[in-house]
Amino acid sequence: MTDLLNISNLSVFYGATAQAVEKVSFSVGPGSVVALLGANGAGKTSIMKAIAGLIPARGQIRFEGEPVEAAPARERVRKGIVYVPEGREIVGNMTVRENLVLGGYHLSGSRRRQRIDMVLDLFPEIADKAERSAWRLSGGEQQMLAIGRGLMAAPRLLLLDEPSLGLAPLLVRRVFDRLSAIRKESDLAIVLVEQNLAMTMRLCDEVHFLRAGRLVGQRTREELKEDSARQEAIEAYLGASA
Repeated sequence: MTDLLNISNLSVFYGATAQAVEKVSFSVGPGSVVALLGANGAGKTSIMKAIAGLIPARGQIRFEGEPVEAAPARERVRKGIVYVPEGREIVGNMTVRENLVLGGYHLSGSRRRQRIDMVLDLFPEIADKAERSAWRLSGGEQQMLAIGRGLMAAPRLLLLDEPSLGLAPLLVRRVFDRLSAIRKESDLAIVLVEQNLAMTMRLCDEVHFLRAGRLVGQRTREELKEDSARQEAIEAYLGASA
């Protein structure tokens, strides 16, 4: 199976000397979910932003077999790489519908309307609030809108950064249930950054562990099915306090 995304020797620097990511390599297959797990400051978000083209990076990024490391962020969106950032970053003074339109800015009018209908069907919690200002939504609804806005671009690869951040457990489960539904109904691949390991393991195929900007280990979902196996991996790769 040909990889959808292949990252080779990816390095990210902030300033002249501060290195956030050091020679990271991994791949993502079509329709698969890969999680990046590590402590704060391990380089997870830097990897996501580098893939999305939002920050400069060294190394090779190939998408559907083609190099994209020189492509600007907007072109990567057109190719199917879409980033949903930590903290949602929706436009609060725009309506839910307007936020969705913004996510599908490069689509034709008819296709954009089809995508809006698809997103509102997937997230009924925001469907009846489509004309409401986004700032009036609850935290969970805002997260659904952020994911829905990402889906508006018809991505092949969705980069999801901390989708459960700040959400109550019930809402976390609801968001992950929708992600599972998306995955079952399409060949969408996901790179997931998430601190909630139990929820992550319900969705992902494999986990890559990061420490201080470097990949230090990898495990498949099957290898992490048991709680004891997950704890052993965390202690081995991230330290007992992770």
